[in-house]
Amino acid sequence: MDVTVDGSEQYVIGVDYGTLSGRAVVVRVRDGQELGSGVFDYPHAVVTGALPGDVAGVGELEAARLPGEWALQVANDYRDVLRNAVPAAVADAGIDPTAVVGIATDFTACTMVPATADGTPLNEVPGFANRPHAYVKLWRHHAAQPQADRINQLAAERGESWLPRYGGLISSEWEFAKGLQLLEEDPEAYAAMDHWVEAADWIVWQLCGQYVRNACTAGYKGIYQDGRYPAEDFLAALNPEFKDFVSTKLEHTIGRLGDAAGYLTAEAAAWTGLPEGIAVAVGNVDAHVTAPAARAVDPGQLVAIMGTSTCHVMNGTELREVPGMCGVVDGGIVDGLWGYEAGQSGVGDIFGWFTKHGVPPEYHQAAGAAGLGIHEYLTELASRQRIGEHGLIALDWHSGNRSVLVDHELSGIVVGQTLATKPEDTYRALLEATAFGTRTIVDAFRDSGVPVKEFIVAGGLLKNKLLMQIYADITGLQLSTIGSAQGPALGSAIHAAVAAGKYADIREAAAAMGSEPGDVFTPIPENVAAYEELFAEYRTLHDYFGRGANDVMHRLKAIQRRSATAAAPSAGAAAQPATPAAVGASA
Repeated sequence: MDVTVDGSEQYVIGVDYGTLSGRAVVVRVRDGQELGSGVFDYPHAVVTGALPGDVAGVGELEAARLPGEWALQVANDYRDVLRNAVPAAVADAGIDPTAVVGIATDFTACTMVPATADGTPLNEVPGFANRPHAYVKLWRHHAAQPQADRINQLAAERGESWLPRYGGLISSEWEFAKGLQLLEEDPEAYAAMDHWVEAADWIVWQLCGQYVRNACTAGYKGIYQDGRYPAEDFLAALNPEFKDFVSTKLEHTIGRLGDAAGYLTAEAAAWTGLPEGIAVAVGNVDAHVTAPAARAVDPGQLVAIMGTSTCHVMNGTELREVPGMCGVVDGGIVDGLWGYEAGQSGVGDIFGWFTKHGVPPEYHQAAGAAGLGIHEYLTELASRQRIGEHGLIALDWHSGNRSVLVDHELSGIVVGQTLATKPEDTYRALLEATAFGTRTIVDAFRDSGVPVKEFIVAGGLLKNKLLMQIYADITGLQLSTIGSAQGPALGSAIHAAVAAGKYADIREAAAAMGSEPGDVFTPIPENVAAYEELFAEYRTLHDYFGRGANDVMHRLKAIQRRSATAAAPSAGAAAQPATPAAVGASA
């Protein structure tokens, strides 16, 4: 282990690409101390209404409205994170940039970039700037659900061996469904695309000039199992033009997590202010890099990264088929163990939606008068309630259900509202609903022979102590929070240190650089008992609406799509402004 040069400290940079911004953190190699950070908000955020005029070259009134369930981004915003957040972090840390020995990145997934042979995003190619399919498809782009349905149906009919490793269902968020949608809706853009690239790999490509697919997204999002992708005859059965998708658009060299994908180019060194030639680690996913940051590299330690969405990752010693999991991948988190992933498509986004659209002005005014944010104010009111006092049960499906139902056509619901229901009642019911969703995932792991021994929370929502206690009570697990406020960025920095040769492997680096625990929440026995009764009601609703007894949510989605694509009203009808369907969010 070589963590200094001539006795001088060495540093690494971790860059965490989220849904709305990118954050860079400077970390000391010797002990994982976080010394400085910088944040850059994506100028174009998430594109859901129409293509941004400054990029597409058209005005807002000229741009075609995007259909519902679309969520795009602009790839150059990711480069701008390197140009802005990394130098800001180095300046904040007050270190000599020549002492930086490595950089690593993590990304939300599955976020896909259509690119040419040299890595140019398709929307930057002349003639494609005004075509929606030329842009990045963010993880929360759910418009490929019809393609995902066909993939799942065909795989089930054929008994494809890889399907059970994804809980029996492939998500509309993933590489194959989004790629098939691109082919079928814009074949010209599909033909012009040379590589269908995870953003996690594209940004590494920008840093080091080498395109290397990371083992994490290839396994979890790209259906890469046992050294191969789905066969050509399977792809041809979906669409004859899709037959060579793997060989011509997707397949590429796969890099092991913690290895160096390459070394910082002169161009990227100029962007970042870092030394040319330092190690650039193989790309990774925000949730998965957080496990070593939390020192959760042993089997049975479930890490929940809770933000706009929640991703649950855990290592296991054996391969098990867990219903509704996002995937199980050999070495997907740590070499030598099976990495399991599950998730909830909406968590913090649900709370944010409610405070924006479901809380009257007087509550916002009262919160301001008390010197509190609206979330803090509602949490304070909700914390005074006894369990079940509000008389409500909610389903946390406002962005669909990722695990265990894997169905983005599902939608949220609150049962039990009366004329006496107050905003804090609904707010607490939504907090509890997301905890019930996590409990459903924990039960699926346990029932499938993958024991959950410990529950660790990272991400922005760990600051809500009421929420953390609710999760401990509903899961029945002792819950600890990660001590770092920058779990993914710290995890990336740990991978950078390994890629730079400063530690032998991720386990050694995690032991030295990982964060100490923050707060600890122990289940309260009487709360656990009270929540068991409510969880039984949640499961009844969960199965009734989610497992086919009542497909009303699917029918409503179909009606919504037909309405959105219907002809304009006649001249005699009262015209109403078109409003795109709401798109769910995560993180």
